[in-house]
Amino acid sequence: MKSTKLKIKNRKGITLNANLELPANQKPNYYAIFAHCFTCSSSLSAVRNVSRALTQNGFAVLRFDFTGLGRSEGEFADSHFSANVDDLLDVHQYMEEHYQAPSLLVGHSLGGAAVLVAASKLETIKAVATVGAPSTVNHVKHLFSHQVEESAEKGDVEVNIGGRPFIINKDFVEEFDKTDLPSIVENLRKPLLIMHSPFDKIVGIENAEKLYKKAHHPKSFVTLDNADHLLTKEEDSQYVGEIIGTWAKRYFPKAKNKMLSTEGEQLVGHLNIVENNFTTEIQTKNHAFIADEPASVGGSDFGPSPYEYLNAALAACTVMTLKMYAERKKWDLREVFVYISHSRKHSDDMKDKTDKPKYLDHISKKLKFVGDLTTEQKDRLKSISSRCPVHKTIASEVVFETEII
Repeated sequence: MKSTKLKIKNRKGITLNANLELPANQKPNYYAIFAHCFTCSSSLSAVRNVSRALTQNGFAVLRFDFTGLGRSEGEFADSHFSANVDDLLDVHQYMEEHYQAPSLLVGHSLGGAAVLVAASKLETIKAVATVGAPSTVNHVKHLFSHQVEESAEKGDVEVNIGGRPFIINKDFVEEFDKTDLPSIVENLRKPLLIMHSPFDKIVGIENAEKLYKKAHHPKSFVTLDNADHLLTKEEDSQYVGEIIGTWAKRYFPKAKNKMLSTEGEQLVGHLNIVENNFTTEIQTKNHAFIADEPASVGGSDFGPSPYEYLNAALAACTVMTLKMYAERKKWDLREVFVYISHSRKHSDDMKDKTDKPKYLDHISKKLKFVGDLTTEQKDRLKSISSRCPVHKTIASEVVFETEII
């Protein structure tokens, strides 16, 4: 995904640090804002992973740091709940003025509570998704319950949250008691997706139940089995982004997939080298997916490697070709398995000696057929497997044309 760094002034003149993530084709169909969890920041890996998955569904995602957190200006004591909501409203206004009014709000933990309140005040928001959100805003006070009384007596008090020191005051604590979140959810009347883990030890699953009961349809709930509150596992945050992206598009006007304007292109690949290491977004006319390298060679393993995609293309083309041939022959072929591996072998190790370069690409293709087939039929299918178009392309001499645009 392509990332653009932004500096956004809120209503108090405080500069908020933000990143606008764009789809691979840099032409989003929809815009979304992501609100991070309490004391977190927009650079949290879970936030980046969810944003990446959303961009693959055609969304541009603005992730930003609330006042006093991450790289934003201001003091944490000023980052009370109402200030978080105001930051969301100000960021939304900035997007509306400079890009396009966001139509989706996504919030994690207390950020989920903040997007519910903000959505009730923004007409352009068509759908809301929360992840691990509390059912009451004052739920967060349990994180520093021992210092609540002390702040009422002494004013500024240092608290430890998640191993990090923060300064809070009486106003900061009292702000959490001012918002009636259940009533806001009951009156929201916008499509709502609630995602929560039954293993969440910070915000219990009962919070999701309370929010769901208060909300009106259309509403949806997805359980995040085995996930923790911060979505520390990459597969959990990736899953969250994929589900939200697929769910939200149901409530927006269907947009045509916008490709880069290179004449005659069939596919576009994009890699933001600064942000994403090897993680590459690929988009065809109707589909988007990810390529990556395994962790063993320095990648993040978010998707298949380039050679795995090459093998996948060969495997898919092979089984499709065999299906069509067997149907035409009216043979009892019910299933086909193709096992493919690619390697580089020294020519001296090859069964067939050759005068070609010492190292050659070697592709192993093993076929398994399910059905009532004779030995002769299986042998014929084996022969036909080499006639699939992708096999022919790989085996033939290919002419490449490369240009800079």
